[in-house]
Amino acid sequence: MTLKTAKEIWNFLKQEYEGDKRIRGIQVLNLIREFELQKMKESETIKEYSDRLLGIVNRVRLLGTDFFYSRIVQKILVTIPEKFETTISSLENSKDLSSITLAELLNALQAQEQRRFMNKNKKRNSKPGGSADNNNNNKSNTQVFPSCPYCKKDNHPQRRCWWRPDVKCNKCG
Repeated sequence: MTLKTAKEIWNFLKQEYEGDKRIRGIQVLNLIREFELQKMKESETIKEYSDRLLGIVNRVRLLGTDFFYSRIVQKILVTIPEKFETTISSLENSKDLSSITLAELLNALQAQEQRRFMNKNKKRNSKPGGSADNNNNNKSNTQVFPSCPYCKKDNHPQRRCWWRPDVKCNKCG
């Protein structure tokens, strides 16, 4: 309230919220430590993981410290799960990993992730062996029974199968 000009107010706020070099240095060290401790979770997507890393990197850069994309690429290559090993191997064979850009790496990993997701959906929606998928039209709390010897389906007990040789109609016998 005692400051009169906009310049004085600006300088006060800058000093108050930015801190001196020592405080910024400590903040940068904490952010770099946080960056180094990051690992990709199995349930996480490449996009989520890269966004998390880039958020930390952007905070480091806001504090005035250089942070190169090559370091982010190295971090991703070292910390992603084994399910991406084939993509990394093919990138090693086709390109120099020390000169690959972050965008190239993320695009390659996201493409593999999408292919894996599409293949998983195909397998889930396919009907192997002619049997119907239990999750398509039935309630989510249906039971799974051993495969019926008469019709080869697993959505009913053997004693309730219509294909049994001793089945008789309740009305006409």
